[in-house]
Amino acid sequence: MTTTAPRLGTALARLLILAAALLGTLLAGAAPASAHAALTGSDPKDGAVVATAPKEVNLTFSEQVAMSADSIRVLDPAGRRADTGEILNLCSGSLVRYGVALRAGLPDGTYTVAWQTVSADSHPISGAFTFSIGAPSTTSVALPDRTAGGGLVGTLYGIARYVSYAGFAVLVGGGAFVLACWPRGASVRPVQQTVVRGWLTLTGATLVMLLLRNPYTGSGELSDAFDLAGLKAVLETKTGAALTSRLLLLGAAALFVAVLFGAYARRTDPKEKKDLAFGLGLGGTVVAAGIAGTWALAEHASTGIQPGIAMPVDILHLLAVAAWLGGLTVLLVSLYKAPSVDRSAIERFSKVAFGSVAVLAATGLYQSWRQVGSWSALTGTRYGQLLLVKIGLMCVLIGIAWISRRWTQRLADPKPAEEAEQTETEAEEPDEAAETTAAADPERAAQLARQRAAVATARRKRERDADPERAGLRRSVLTEAAVAVVLLAVTTVLTSTEPGRTEEEAGRGGTAASGPAAVPDRPVDIRLPFDTGGADGKGIVRLSLDPGRTGANALHLFVERPNGKPLDVPEIKVALTLEAKDVGPLPVAPDRIQTGHWSASGVQIPMPGEWRIQVTVRTSEIDQTTIEKNVKIG
Repeated sequence: MTTTAPRLGTALARLLILAAALLGTLLAGAAPASAHAALTGSDPKDGAVVATAPKEVNLTFSEQVAMSADSIRVLDPAGRRADTGEILNLCSGSLVRYGVALRAGLPDGTYTVAWQTVSADSHPISGAFTFSIGAPSTTSVALPDRTAGGGLVGTLYGIARYVSYAGFAVLVGGGAFVLACWPRGASVRPVQQTVVRGWLTLTGATLVMLLLRNPYTGSGELSDAFDLAGLKAVLETKTGAALTSRLLLLGAAALFVAVLFGAYARRTDPKEKKDLAFGLGLGGTVVAAGIAGTWALAEHASTGIQPGIAMPVDILHLLAVAAWLGGLTVLLVSLYKAPSVDRSAIERFSKVAFGSVAVLAATGLYQSWRQVGSWSALTGTRYGQLLLVKIGLMCVLIGIAWISRRWTQRLADPKPAEEAEQTETEAEEPDEAAETTAAADPERAAQLARQRAAVATARRKRERDADPERAGLRRSVLTEAAVAVVLLAVTTVLTSTEPGRTEEEAGRGGTAASGPAAVPDRPVDIRLPFDTGGADGKGIVRLSLDPGRTGANALHLFVERPNGKPLDVPEIKVALTLEAKDVGPLPVAPDRIQTGHWSASGVQIPMPGEWRIQVTVRTSEIDQTTIEKNVKIG
């Protein structure tokens, strides 16, 4: 009974187009990278108006960051530096706080704080906000419109990250496929080329990332990639050390590849081959784990909760991904370029893939809990949504792998290699007359060589397509590889996206600091009884703030005796404080209009909230009191 392979040509082409489109979309969405450390607070706060110039500006982050001398800049209304450039380390325990000292004698006006740093998981973050001394003013400082890690440099860096993951998977998974599943593949030219290309890809991508690291975390200018001073600074960072270590480990990986496709491929004695395979397997595992560790030590796993557990788990996760997807790539190449791949090799890879999926499920579950932390973060944050996409793609990939396994069970072993080579040699024996003619005519010789190549290619294609089970397996593995391309892209984007747990914590911090809800605009009218204790020291202050909203307001004060008649007092002062955001006290010095009436125009309310209004009344040289009341201003 003949089994017919399913015809997936058109559907497969559409799937590949969809995979490429989705890959492009994901990579486009990955730049600029979202922040992994979040700014959770500042002193002064964004938009605050303080009465006197602070001695320093402090920033609080959700996790550790790397600060340089120029990470925090404070600019006055004219755009000049108002800070001393001295970064203050104010960290204490789990509190991550840094500051910069301000110059003495700063004038009133609006100041801009621009900051840029690198979070502990290697991704650059930046931002800017303003605060005012005395009262808000116009400023010539334009807030930066480029996010750290964005632009052309960010896009190129993101592509290099994706390519490095792909190269790692092919290098490690391809080597594991040869050693564990198909030892005869060590002498197969297409397999050799695939694994070597994986090494070249990972090495090239690592070098590109090392050069781009300085502009990626700094200026964003591509020309700075060749700044030697910047490169030296990068080498002194955790990420620079990780990339350098990766290059050194790739040197050891090159030796592994050379032995695998050299001495190991040429061994004929079974015992010697087995001993060499054991040594290669042990050494290759150590090198592969070391390369995977360069990601774990510099990215997500190295920061946050339980880093001591997260880093080994991350290494296992990366090795499992490489064993599955990298092995799948080499299997696909073998099915198309070397149809003589043994059924036993495919079956062994099926077992390896099953074990890899089990490891991925266990390690992925832990990583998901660690990075997301709650069901709300799983559905309400970008990281959680991407994680759901990744889980869906994993389910699709497992389904396709199950189909591939079904095809594997129906495979017949291919014709032995020796027999295939003999058949091909017999079929290609030259015609003596044609050879004689070709010897005298170089053009004829070239034509004859092209014909022989075409005949050989057609024969190999017929032999390949004559086995319907292998044709079906090739199609299902190709589909599996196409989904794996998208899955790897989603994984790359996840590593450059703010974890859901961090995003939710930052959101809660922002909500807590937002203060009471604003109320509809209305004039504020309050009555404040007072008693200074001296002669004629009792009375009532009537205060009116119009229109009673953020921005400029008109303030009117009426001081009356208990009988309602106007009372002239030597001095009256007002101060406004928004405790929820540490704004104020903002002093107001009203002008005397007439007996018992004081007024001030242009009183600035910088933000809505529950404001405390304090009125200080002095009725004699020594008799004075301060009265206050809280009001909501919208």
